[in-house]
Amino acid sequence: MFMGEYKHNIDEKGRMIMPAKFRDALGESFVVTRGLDQCLFVYPLTEWHILEEKIKKLPLTKKDARAFTRFFFSGATECEIDKQGRINLPAPLRKYAQIEKACAVIGVSNRVEIWSDEIWTDYIDESESTFTEITENMMEIDF
Repeated sequence: MFMGEYKHNIDEKGRMIMPAKFRDALGESFVVTRGLDQCLFVYPLTEWHILEEKIKKLPLTKKDARAFTRFFFSGATECEIDKQGRINLPAPLRKYAQIEKACAVIGVSNRVEIWSDEIWTDYIDESESTFTEITENMMEIDF
């Protein structure tokens, strides 16, 4: 399980140190793709394959299903951690998430998310003000 929040920087070559606590669980290779809320999702291969099977079952005849599949898979790339604990984030993914230098790397149960530090801070500030309401809505879906 992934949890916690870490701050890192992207170097001029697009490399970022993956937090040590996440490295073992991610394994030798893993998948990074566009996520929701303008962040990147990082999945260990086992979780990626589970998600891939679910997405394959989406109806091809549904426009939203096709759009989601294209969005998710076209941005996906397999990554590895180098000897210094870094990963290379491709330019299109950095552009999508607006990651230029400072970033937040967070653990979210079965995945890791990589955010522009500025976007993450704004997201947290906004979410904190509505956390009680969010919690109440979660209770409505039997959380």
